[in-house]
Amino acid sequence: MEWLRRADWLTHERVRGYALLLVLASLVLAGVSFWRAMPPGTTDFLAFWGAGQLTAAGDPAAAYDLAAQQRVQSATGSSGWFAFVNPPPFLFVVAPLGVLPLPIAWAAWVALTWGLWCWVGIRAFPRLWPLVLAYPGALIAAGHAQTGLLTGALLVLAAHELSHRPRIAGAAIGALVIKPHLAVLAPFWLAAGGRWRAFAAAGLTAAGLLAAAWLTFGTATMLAYTDSWAASRQLVERLDPAFMLRMSTAFAQLRLLMGDGIALVGAGLSAALALAVALTGWRRFSGDTSAVAAAALAATALASPYLFNYDLPFLVYPTLWLVLQGLERGFRPYEKLALVLLYFAPYATRAAAFPIGVNLMPLAALALLALIWTRAPTGTARQG
Repeated sequence: MEWLRRADWLTHERVRGYALLLVLASLVLAGVSFWRAMPPGTTDFLAFWGAGQLTAAGDPAAAYDLAAQQRVQSATGSSGWFAFVNPPPFLFVVAPLGVLPLPIAWAAWVALTWGLWCWVGIRAFPRLWPLVLAYPGALIAAGHAQTGLLTGALLVLAAHELSHRPRIAGAAIGALVIKPHLAVLAPFWLAAGGRWRAFAAAGLTAAGLLAAAWLTFGTATMLAYTDSWAASRQLVERLDPAFMLRMSTAFAQLRLLMGDGIALVGAGLSAALALAVALTGWRRFSGDTSAVAAAALAATALASPYLFNYDLPFLVYPTLWLVLQGLERGFRPYEKLALVLLYFAPYATRAAAFPIGVNLMPLAALALLALIWTRAPTGTARQG
């Protein structure tokens, strides 16, 4: 089994060739996703577009009104509709989309966010650019036209810039106010490392975006957003197997398989592990910013009970950090094979969830974190 242990057949040239084939396949699959998203099909993006329509029409508070959203989205001929539950600062993003026809808005959103994510990822790992472009975790986010590419770009930007431009890193984290549960570890991660400039920039950015949303969209919109929490709570509380299998958290899978009590314990243990990584990573990796960032982003996939596979493009950073470590310091036995599996995990675990009856992404995230944590610290590592 030496060919699996060392995987010497997985050469740089072959990886680049496979990656470019994946890029071509991704473009085809994105086209299929577009076709399926157009009425009478349906798409998560309808919630963003509907919110943009209502905001552009001068009634941003109605973005959180379920009846108004149903009316706007159903008018497209779609077979379904979706609640809008993102915080008010996200209305700045979706309002321009609302003035465009749905097909153009969908294409523009996917192209712009995918392009931004690729640009940030290639800045972080220029040597590994084919693996950035082909990353399957980005493909699933693009197919859903969800926020994962935008939030992934912000998290990767924060990880990459933290050592050199801490204010930019902090601003990127603060901008995650549009999906705050993805930044739940950031205050602990930054404070534990004494990255106070980044910490302050994150807080000021988040506060500034919330204040700007309040001033622009009004108190009624801010209050309407709090009303939308009920819709989110109902989705989580409803034990719908199809919904749970789309989620990539230990809480969802344990709840589906073993009930609420075990699920709550599992979620608590998962969150405690993630928090421990954020607090102790700086000591474990002797202050190596890129290593701590890789561990923190891997732990982010374990921190929240509410996460979907399309939220995971940020895992490109810890995955490619491990690839870079292997190229510079040598791969451990079976590590190449493990990294191939983890590279595909955000897409593959979602694709396999319905056939096998469980989403294995929490185990994949745990394995990714274990590979990072067991890498011996070497001081500040190069990126790219």
